[in-house]
Amino acid sequence: MCYLVAKWFDQTGCLALQTCAGMGLVEMKRRIDGKFGHDRLQLVTITRPSAYGEYEPYTFVSSEQELVDALSAQAAAH
Repeated sequence: MCYLVAKWFDQTGCLALQTCAGMGLVEMKRRIDGKFGHDRLQLVTITRPSAYGEYEPYTFVSSEQELVDALSAQAAAH
C-alpha cells in the first residue's frame, strides 16, 4: 500500500489517494500528468503521509476519478 500525492507547486496542501504500487500506479500517474502537465503539479508516491509534513494538509480521496475531478476544480480556480 502507498499513497499517490498530487500537490500544486503554488498552493498549500495536497490531494492523496491510497493505492497499490505497480504498473497501475505508473499508468495512473501518466494519465494525470498528461491531463495537467508537470510544470505546476507535483505527483509523488509515499508510504506514510505522517512522515511528509511538507505536503500537509492532506485531503484524502477515494478514487482516481475523484482525484482528477478535485484537481480539475483546483486548476479552474487558479
